[in-house]
Amino acid sequence: MSGHKPRSEKSIDVTPHEPHELDYEIDDAVVVSSKAQLKAVADDTRADILNLLSERAATVTHLADALAKPKGTIGYHAKVLEDAGLIRVVRTNKVRAMTEKYYGRTGKTMILADAPKPDDPLWFVNDALKHLSAPPDSLLPMFTSRVARIPAEHAEAFADRVMALAQEFLELPRKGDTVFGFLAGVFPTDHPALPDGDEGVASD
Repeated sequence: MSGHKPRSEKSIDVTPHEPHELDYEIDDAVVVSSKAQLKAVADDTRADILNLLSERAATVTHLADALAKPKGTIGYHAKVLEDAGLIRVVRTNKVRAMTEKYYGRTGKTMILADAPKPDDPLWFVNDALKHLSAPPDSLLPMFTSRVARIPAEHAEAFADRVMALAQEFLELPRKGDTVFGFLAGVFPTDHPALPDGDEGVASD
């Protein structure tokens, strides 16, 4: 099943490009497991801050301007994320008598050890779709869904490929006026399955 709209004849630029690189050092992944960390990522404003810092390091002023929120509010949320070990000061800049702190993420990917909202098993999907926009006359959003009875090890290998594709998405050059989302997953279902081969099939 697919929710993909037919592609127009408009050509797509597939020119090779240099992958987007952050302007600060960062680990590939950080495990989010403590109560403070899980609470930190469950907040909308803090999630927005983490998303913005996946593009480049930024000060509280930069983040406040991008989110159209008071600096005091953003400063508070930045402190929560810093205390949780999810962002850190990656450099400073002296401006007159003030020292500006530039924040960056501690990991490109955040691996959740548990759901921040255990009463909502679909919180991750719902949170991702909360900001979905569907402009008229656009080929996007695009969603597709498939089910297949496959060995667990194949599903796990496919999940690794999905993660690699997600990383490729993050490495695309930053430009344009729209922030796009990428949502994908591999998960077990309760769909019925046919037996192997012709087992259990009665002949006429």
